[in-house]
Amino acid sequence: MAIDFIYEDQQELMEKNYEDQFSKIILETVKQLNIEDDIEMSCIIVDEKEIHRINKDYRQIDRPTDVISFALEDEMEFKVEGMPRELGDIFISSAHVYEQAKEYGHSVDREMCFLFTHGLLHLLGYDHMNESDEKAMFSLQDQILTSLNITR
Repeated sequence: MAIDFIYEDQQELMEKNYEDQFSKIILETVKQLNIEDDIEMSCIIVDEKEIHRINKDYRQIDRPTDVISFALEDEMEFKVEGMPRELGDIFISSAHVYEQAKEYGHSVDREMCFLFTHGLLHLLGYDHMNESDEKAMFSLQDQILTSLNITR
């Protein structure tokens, strides 16, 4: 398993190293989903201006958002025999981490882990475009975070 972390936004949030927590989330996720592949991915922490630009350029939505995932497997099969499975990239808005933690009454750490888990599940093909898919995805998010005792 390999994860590249890029901290483009240097707010105080980024003083904390989330690599260990994110690695645990990945390990728990692949365990719960019975994924045996060696995986690679990137997680980029950005400011509100950058997430807004990305959302506008790639999704044609002219506003900032909390997390955006770009799954490589959406476009074509990227699995090459003997090489790790490259999932794609997750972009997390540090501004939204703070705002949503306050709004939902939980810690910044919990919000960061929630957004990472949400993005990871998108990379693995989960979505919430209809009610049944949303229920399945959100239930899995809760299972993963609860199993790691990331609840507040």
